[in-house]
Amino acid sequence: MKLSDMKQILTARGIQLTKSLGQSFLHDANQLRRIVAAAELSKSDRVLEIGPGLGPLTELLVERAGEVLAIEKDARLVEVLRERLRLDAGGRPGFRLLHDDALEFLRREARDWGDWKLVANLPYSVASPLLVELAQARSGPRRMVVTLQLAVAKRLLAQAGDQDYGVLTLLVQLDYEPREWFKIPAGCFFPEPAVDSACVSLARRRQPLLAPGQAEVFARIVKRSFSQRRKMMRKLLQADWPPEKVERAFARLYPWPLPAQARAETATLQQFVRLTQLLSLE
Repeated sequence: MKLSDMKQILTARGIQLTKSLGQSFLHDANQLRRIVAAAELSKSDRVLEIGPGLGPLTELLVERAGEVLAIEKDARLVEVLRERLRLDAGGRPGFRLLHDDALEFLRREARDWGDWKLVANLPYSVASPLLVELAQARSGPRRMVVTLQLAVAKRLLAQAGDQDYGVLTLLVQLDYEPREWFKIPAGCFFPEPAVDSACVSLARRRQPLLAPGQAEVFARIVKRSFSQRRKMMRKLLQADWPPEKVERAFARLYPWPLPAQARAETATLQQFVRLTQLLSLE
């Protein structure tokens, strides 16, 4: 789909895009092909797409995957997609289009996404909570290839000590390993956003880092540790666990010891995982 096609469709239907929904559509054909290539799709794949918009990525996904589920919040765009993909005429076998709020859908419809891949140009307004929701699902997608704001992409890729390292980094990296990524200039979108974007590929870890049931404790530790960045982790965690238990846990962090004055941004994923294991003990 060319930029001229997008503008023509929107003008003909009198559709004005909504900033609150993070509506900015990727129209650059080369970038769309790079996203699909990063997903390594085959006809055996099941793909979840969130925020298909006018469907330029959707068309490529339907061509390459065996099953595609697209969730679109804007009723006006759902109508356009139904016509463009000829759904009312029974076209596009293996493709389903839902008119729904994707974040509410994921929270409401608890399901196993373990055999799925997420491939999407995520709405900027809800990209972070959507990723966390899927990462923390009972079984998240085996791969997530997502386009989002460059600033958010940097947070997904960050390591301890980086400026962008924080809660989002850890909640996603607990279950996913960042793989390839590439920057997408603002001029590739319509309307053109005020910031650059990036596509990030995340692969689900083959072996979980924590035992079943410990992920909630991990999230509590991470959120508490970053609640006041300038304060020591030990002091912050004592709001949720007895001081003596916190001290014992920090003393047993071998082979990943943390200094007594350590702050959250200096603690690695492995150290947060080990703290979770120790603080989960009775």
